[in-house]
Amino acid sequence: MASARCNLCGSTAAALDWRCRACEGSLNLVDLPPFDADAIMDADFSLWRYGAMLPVARCFSLGEGMTPLAPARIDGLRFHAKLEYLNPSGSFKDRGTAVMLNHLAANGAADVIDNSSGNAGASLAAYAGAGGLSATVYVPAATAVASKKRLIRAFGGAIVESHDYLADVYAAAESATYASHAWNPWFVLGQQTAAWETWEQLGRRAPDAVATPVGHGGLFLGFYRGFQALLAAGLIEKTPRMIAVQSAGVDPVIRGWEAQAKQPAQATPSQSVADGILVDQPVRGEEILAALYATDGFALRVNNVAIRRAQRAMHAAGFMIETTSAVTTAALPQIRARIGESAELVLAFTGSGLKAISNSH
Repeated sequence: MASARCNLCGSTAAALDWRCRACEGSLNLVDLPPFDADAIMDADFSLWRYGAMLPVARCFSLGEGMTPLAPARIDGLRFHAKLEYLNPSGSFKDRGTAVMLNHLAANGAADVIDNSSGNAGASLAAYAGAGGLSATVYVPAATAVASKKRLIRAFGGAIVESHDYLADVYAAAESATYASHAWNPWFVLGQQTAAWETWEQLGRRAPDAVATPVGHGGLFLGFYRGFQALLAAGLIEKTPRMIAVQSAGVDPVIRGWEAQAKQPAQATPSQSVADGILVDQPVRGEEILAALYATDGFALRVNNVAIRRAQRAMHAAGFMIETTSAVTTAALPQIRARIGESAELVLAFTGSGLKAISNSH
């Protein structure tokens, strides 16, 4: 049976734990079912088609997953766009939230909390409503995007604006269930389904490379671990090269990769339009870097000018993405220079631009 184990001391965690009680280390799942292609439920057009690989009882769902993989081109450079912004709440977070909240609800959670600049909070509020749970989202008082706060409230979530929102949410976790998109290992498990869908959509093949925006790196690690599961099952020959893209304003993973370090480097946050990845200390930074090294991957930074330009180009091409999603397209020339023109490349478009359309047009 799958369970969560501490990465530092090896302790087994309780069902509702979000980090190790003994040493405060992060948790990963062990004893997960192996990937079984014959167990895919072809008639289920959601991520739950992989239910045999997700040891969670599905009690509620909003139809998350099975997002399109669309052919795209910008400035003559081609790629496949994985349209994660078409998930129910408008971001990739729904994959992880759906699996995490079904697990937490099945184990008795009723009041859930998270800290978020926007997308994770909206996702939590949406799925808490679907599951009959109460959701409270702690947001940074100075930087939270107004339109995303409105979306959280529209889904029925309560908002607490805080100047020290990490400290406040950790304190609140003493009396409510911390459904953390950064810490909870069941959230990362849900993200693995993006890799499995991509494999199916490419005709049961892996691409040569996958690029995602990276803040805490949930989707990045989901893709990596998902393809690792396919590799272990003998369904692909190798894991795609993993590419982490960050804003030049907040780039700890890139600095760590450039130094070939085990841990991300300290990064002092500066102004960035990519509000969804303003994370100076990623919880799973060591795991992100390990995935880069294991796949001959690399990390790239892009500045605000390039991000805005890429966003406008993708809007004009019909892809209504937010600024955070646009970092992968902004890095496209750098990516192609490294992997060549013929390599099959997937870029993850993580969040919907409709959430901030008034701010960018």
